[in-house]
Amino acid sequence: MMEITFPGGVQVNAQFDGFEVTTDQPEVNGGQNTAPSPSDLFLASLGTCAGFFALRFCQQRELPTAGMRLSLTSARNPETKRLDRVEITLHLPEGFPEKYRSAIIRATDQCAVKKALLDPPEVELVTA
Repeated sequence: MMEITFPGGVQVNAQFDGFEVTTDQPEVNGGQNTAPSPSDLFLASLGTCAGFFALRFCQQRELPTAGMRLSLTSARNPETKRLDRVEITLHLPEGFPEKYRSAIIRATDQCAVKKALLDPPEVELVTA
């Protein structure tokens, strides 16, 4: 179970499995910009999940990972402020074998966070 708490200002934190994730809002939204916003954490979750699958692909094949990284860019609808598009770019290490390029894309595409977006779970809000 995950517990969500409100430590002050507009900070909202999540505690689970012995971890605490702190969020805040930018100053323009009434925050103090002391931590990532929930929206930024959402994108970080997507990126780190994809990164895990890229990393494991390389590790399982004993391929070099030095210099490998992912970058995310996102676009929001100016009217609705909703996320319209996320592009993940996988920067492969120098000398990465050409024969594995399409396979690492397929592996990275197995990210569970991305799959949850494509086939979203039902989210229900109740009071206690």
